[in-house]
Amino acid sequence: MRKTEAWKQVIESTEALLEGQRNWAESNLANTASLLWHALKSMPEPSNHINWAGFYVLDPTISKQLILGPFMGKVACQTIEFGRGVCGEAADSGETLLVQDVHSFPGHVACDGETKSEIVVPIKVGCPGCGALAKALSHACDW
Repeated sequence: MRKTEAWKQVIESTEALLEGQRNWAESNLANTASLLWHALKSMPEPSNHINWAGFYVLDPTISKQLILGPFMGKVACQTIEFGRGVCGEAADSGETLLVQDVHSFPGHVACDGETKSEIVVPIKVGCPGCGALAKALSHACDW
């Protein structure tokens, strides 16, 4: 499957799953993580080397901290401070980050030793820095 077709299918499937739903943390984010994981697995290299797809959400008890949300893949860090690592920096800046080599990223948080590249998209629904969608690959990728 070509990337454009896979992403179109992910968007359409996500929209259909989320329509009329309100259970964001437990259901909607979990289903979206699964859709992303399986879409990336069906794509050609290097995208199919996905080893993590999921969400970090704003910690309601600690300011400027993300907590692990629904995901698929390897075990992940449970908390990430804003400004720390790729996820924390994306949440802090509000900007999408595409990192080809995470080991050269200042302050990289190594939640697993296999991740080589990441893309992190900040979630801005409801509040700035409400969370982050992250994808990690076990191979270098120019995204």
